[in-house]
This record gives sequence, C-alpha cells and structure tokens, in this order.
Amino acid sequence: MILGAMGSPDEEAALVAGSLVGANLMGHDSHGIGLLPVYVGHFRDGMLKPGTAVDTVRDDGPILQFDGRTGFGRRVGGEAMNIAVSRCREHGVSLMTLKNAHHLGRIGAYGEIALASELVSIHFVNVIDHAPKVAPWEGSTARFVTNPVCIAVPGTGNTPPILLDMATSRIALGKARVAALRGQPVEMGNVVDADGRPSNDPGVVFADPPGALLPFGEYKGSGLALICELLAGGLSGGGTIQPENPRRGSIMNNMTTILIDPARFVDRTWLADEIDAMVGYVKSSPPAKTGRAVQVAGDPERAVLAERQKRGIPIDPAEWREIADAGIGLGLEPSAFERVSGRTGSVTP
Repeated sequence: MILGAMGSPDEEAALVAGSLVGANLMGHDSHGIGLLPVYVGHFRDGMLKPGTAVDTVRDDGPILQFDGRTGFGRRVGGEAMNIAVSRCREHGVSLMTLKNAHHLGRIGAYGEIALASELVSIHFVNVIDHAPKVAPWEGSTARFVTNPVCIAVPGTGNTPPILLDMATSRIALGKARVAALRGQPVEMGNVVDADGRPSNDPGVVFADPPGALLPFGEYKGSGLALICELLAGGLSGGGTIQPENPRRGSIMNNMTTILIDPARFVDRTWLADEIDAMVGYVKSSPPAKTGRAVQVAGDPERAVLAERQKRGIPIDPAEWREIADAGIGLGLEPSAFERVSGRTGSVTP
C-alpha cells in the first residue's frame, strides 16, 4: 500500500516489501518495515525515486559499473547483481560496482542472489548523503556510517550456505534507532555521547549534538569501515562520506561486489566435502556456555526465520504508529492500518 502510494509499480513494490519483511523475519528489525517512514520522508524530499531502473555506466565483459539513480536499492541492486551473476557464469569471475542506490537494505539479500547460482560473492558497501554516525578507533566523533561487509559461500547437500553479513560498527544504526524508539538501553561499549563518554542510551546517537556508534573489534572494524569507503565509494565513483560531498540526510549506498564461480577453480565435489568437514570441525568445539551450540554465519538468521514464520513478526506499537502516520500522510485510509494489534502480526507494506 505505502510503496504503491509512493508510485512504485506492483513488481517493484512487491520486491521492496518482500525485502523489508524478509529482514524482519530473519531478526534484522533494523532493516525491516520500520524503515518505511524513512523511505516516505526521502521520497517527499525528492531523494528517492520509485520506478527507477538501474543504468549501465560501463560494460567491459566481467567488469561492470552501474548507477542506481536514487532508485529503490533493492530493485537497482538486484538488477545489477543479476547482470553480474550472468557475467560470472560466462567468465568465471566478475567485478561490479553500483553507485547512487537508495538504501540497499540487508546486504545479505545480494549474497543470496549469488548463492542461488552457487557463486561466491564479496560485497563492500558505504553510505553517503548522510551525517556520519560511527566513530573511528580511538576517536570521539563520528566519521563513518555502519558500512557493511558481506561474504557468501555456497552450501552443500549437508551444510547450509555460509552468509556473513555484518556492519562494521558494534551495532547497526537501525538497531540503535529501534532501541531508542522502544526506550531500551544498549550494552555499554556500543555508543558514546557527544562528549565521547560511554553510554548505554541509544538516543545519544540521535541527539543534538549527536553521539556516535563505536566500531566492532576496535581498530579492526574501524579499518574495515575505511576500506568500505575507499572500495565502495571510490571504485564506484559514488564518493565517500568525507565532508566535501553532499549530506542532505538521505541514505545513499555505493557497493563494490566480487563474484566467483568456484567450479572454475576446484572440483565441486571436493570443495563440498571440504566445506562439510570444516564447518563440522568448527561446530564440534565444545560450547563455552551450557545450552548454547557453536554457530557459523547464517545460523542465527535461519533460527529466527523458523521461529518468526510460526509466531509472526514483533512490531512495537510506536513503530507501527510511525508507519501508519507515514501511510496516512500519503493519502491512505487510517482503517488500512488497524489490522495489527498488540506486538505481533504479519504486515504487507
């Protein structure tokens, strides 16, 4: 409903809605339907253009450059990935960059596109047109946004795919937003206030003057965030978050993606056996905490997905109110938003 009221064709609306709900189903509420009011605001301000297809800037066989032209990230990102996957099948590898994509959402979704074709993918993403929200290692004021890294490795008949999808901050900005909206604290070490003092209040990140999120792994997350700026923002031509580039308050993503067909390098049967053996070896480590098994990347999302497919998606009343207000502001009837009561339910944006 909301996406259609913004002007999205039915196919695009279904794709974006499915991406948002899918993020909720996998436990990534920071990238779920709670973003709809943000999208509506950007649309109203002319910073998001529904109905926009990806534009090919350069086509050099396995090397591709795309411009998202501020279209919905899930659409333009998916279109770019589909072409890059086709080239990888042809050449064995492909390198793709995408600039000017409105919020790409959960980057794991693009890893899943590669996995569907049994390809390895590596993604570096930066965020521009946005005030920085993540402090560098040993810094007290923000210089990055949450700049995600994603790596996907196909599974086997016995082992599910390995899908590492992580922000370079301790927590995603959206997780801080959701926690602040719900009035919930975050763990110490995740955020600092405007004076650089540790805090457990996620609201300090959005205060005036703002605090900042902290990088994961101290210098390691900070180093990866910088690499995302240089590889995603630099190689795509979309730019980095340095202050000479615009900051209108949108969420514009650039992405550099490497795709690899493992069958061009090694025997697939041998590789499958090696994946099974390695993952089994990792999981055979005795758990450090009673009742908690060792997990690998992708396991937590699969567990939450199974649970939420049974019980529904938790929706905070304040979050639902923001979504309803955004839809009503687009001319939708208030009654359209009365279907969800309490804290859980299934939602079709």
